[in-house]
Amino acid sequence: MPPPRVIVTRPAREAARWVGVLAARGLDALALPLIDIVPEPRRGALLEARARLADWHAAMFVSGNAVEGLLESNQTQASVDITLSAINTRAWSPGPGTTAALLQAGWPAGRIDAPAPGAPQFDSESLWAQVAPQITPGARVLIVRGGDAQGRAAGRDWLAGRIAAAGGAVDQVVAYRRAAPVLEAAQRALAEAAARDGSLWLFSSSEAIAHLRAALPRQDWSGARALATHPRIAEAARAAGFGAVRETRPAPADVVASIESFT
Repeated sequence: MPPPRVIVTRPAREAARWVGVLAARGLDALALPLIDIVPEPRRGALLEARARLADWHAAMFVSGNAVEGLLESNQTQASVDITLSAINTRAWSPGPGTTAALLQAGWPAGRIDAPAPGAPQFDSESLWAQVAPQITPGARVLIVRGGDAQGRAAGRDWLAGRIAAAGGAVDQVVAYRRAAPVLEAAQRALAEAAARDGSLWLFSSSEAIAHLRAALPRQDWSGARALATHPRIAEAARAAGFGAVRETRPAPADVVASIESFT
């Protein structure tokens, strides 16, 4: 039996990249973005954080979108590189995608901390296992994160709690907003069909599942199948009523292997 068609639910740009990755492995994949990314205007707290980046021991970027929201500039890439190479602030990354965005922005590789390549998950817990020794009383960390549709900081505060418990101080800044997409008729038809035709939904965010449920509130998901890149996301898929849910590490090779074994 051939592998199932995969519905990629990441934000549009990331979904397109993942569709390309899966297609290169011979898999049938379609993008159905379930989160819209809206850059935060470069002003106020975000502009100040960029100007004062050297004031923090470390800046934790929750995603590649957070990197772009804080570091993307109208200046030349060389100008950005010079600025980043002149400060001692470390960059904390929860996974390979964020690390790649940091490198592209010009952050020196020797000042990027991330989970070990073989970590069970790429998340805050795995990152903390690597960076906890850096935090001593008085150390300051900036968390660059996403916000909800109103621009309010949104997401888990687990890492901030660990930093505070170790005696560190945490500042946070919103670099982009995560909003629910408005599904077009063709997208709604795709989602309704994929709920019952054996397609495999690839989820990398519990928020995407919430947006899907809100967009199709009367849809029966008991015949649908989901592949989740974190246990918390798998729990959300089960709570939504997905009939078959499996977990996978988020690395491309692991995702591909999980898709190919999903029968």
